[in-house]
Amino acid sequence: MTPAEQARVGLAGLAALASQVAEQHATDIARLAGLYVDTLRGGGTLWFAGNGGSAADAQHVAAEYMVRYGHTRRALPAVALTTDTSLLTACGNDLGFDAVFARQVEAVVRPGDLLVLHSTSGESANVVRAAQAARAKGVRVVALLGKGGGAVRRLVDDSLVIPADETSHVQELQLAVEHVICAIVEAQLKT
Repeated sequence: MTPAEQARVGLAGLAALASQVAEQHATDIARLAGLYVDTLRGGGTLWFAGNGGSAADAQHVAAEYMVRYGHTRRALPAVALTTDTSLLTACGNDLGFDAVFARQVEAVVRPGDLLVLHSTSGESANVVRAAQAARAKGVRVVALLGKGGGAVRRLVDDSLVIPADETSHVQELQLAVEHVICAIVEAQLKT
């Protein structure tokens, strides 16, 4: 396959997956957006977490709320639990990497907030423990997942499982969905 053919095939596959998600999961996405809106209207904070590329997505999405997405507006409270290298490395060293998100949830996430987890597999121990810690505190938890949803799917209040096994496509669609949710939130809050 030539590089041009590879590009066509790769993008066509992603476009087909995006169309499938739009067709089959628009109501699910709107429901998740409603949870974000309810959280922000109620004075809560959106907290985002994930590993690797999902960590980068968590930071990206938190910035969309805090800074701006579609237009300049008031800042909305959103934080990624993936950004404090001193905390992450201290916790990883002293308590184990499985605790890096749960420890933060225990310390700063409150009822009325919303924890949003990104995972391509739903099996990462630190994401599982974050969901468990949030549930123990009475905090709502949602997840954007792939590969069937894994263990996390059973631990959250609501989820969207991207119907794909290819990690890159799961992450690409998760970010696209988060952008759609952000646009809905801005429209609903008229910010």
